[in-house]
Amino acid sequence: MATAEPKKLRYRLLHAAARITRGGRRLRLRIAATWPWGHELINAFTRLAALPRPAT
Repeated sequence: MATAEPKKLRYRLLHAAARITRGGRRLRLRIAATWPWGHELINAFTRLAALPRPAT
């Protein structure tokens, strides 16, 4: 995924077997365990969430 082009990333994100669920006032993206790129998407979202928020 590190060398993926934007078209490939967009395809994988939009065609993920996932559901958006709500619980405890939070939204969650539940990615199917059998999806081929599931672990890569989870790692990408985890890295995005770890970024510091911009100072305002």
